[in-house]
Amino acid sequence: MLAKQLSVFLENKSGRLTEVTEVLGRAGVNLSAMSIADNSDFGILRCIVSDPEKAYKVLKEANFAVKITDVIGFSCPNISGSLAKVLEYLSDNGVFIEYMYSFANGDVANVIIRPTDLESCDKILAEKKVDLIAANDLYKL
Repeated sequence: MLAKQLSVFLENKSGRLTEVTEVLGRAGVNLSAMSIADNSDFGILRCIVSDPEKAYKVLKEANFAVKITDVIGFSCPNISGSLAKVLEYLSDNGVFIEYMYSFANGDVANVIIRPTDLESCDKILAEKKVDLIAANDLYKL
């Protein structure tokens, strides 16, 4: 099941992440999950939000470089080896993961992935009965 993720490009300077969260907060958009990757010049904030279209609009209006990307969310037991098993399903079928981030909540780990082949990935996970997270449920986490 595909969900929408925001990717926000940020200069590596103090306060830029604060500005993003303030813009989203004023718009009533909640952050459900996020990850930041950086290099020496800029960072990429990847996030799941309660309303991706609204978030995109308000961030664009605030002059942030932002794009919407499709990702897949799933959950698995928060125990040793459960994520490895799901990733094995994908690697055995030639699905490459560009990036991933996750967050655990008690007995469950929620995982967001960006595979190179969204359709194949979604199909494989469904066939293997992996607990896919519907977009609307992911936006509410």
